[in-house]
Amino acid sequence: MAVPKKRTSKSKKNKRRTHWKAAQPALSSCPHCHQPKQPHRVCPHCGHYAGREVISPETEEG
Repeated sequence: MAVPKKRTSKSKKNKRRTHWKAAQPALSSCPHCHQPKQPHRVCPHCGHYAGREVISPETEEG
């Protein structure tokens, strides 16, 4: 069975992991209110999805 002869250094390990970062979420504009939202999700601003209102939007009262 293959076993490493030497320990992998911190710099070698970190160089290998340089591309392991979180990507920004994709955003599209809502066709109803034109606010940015994630694709295939209900718009958090107006509550519309696929041309109809799915949830009622929350209003801030204060």
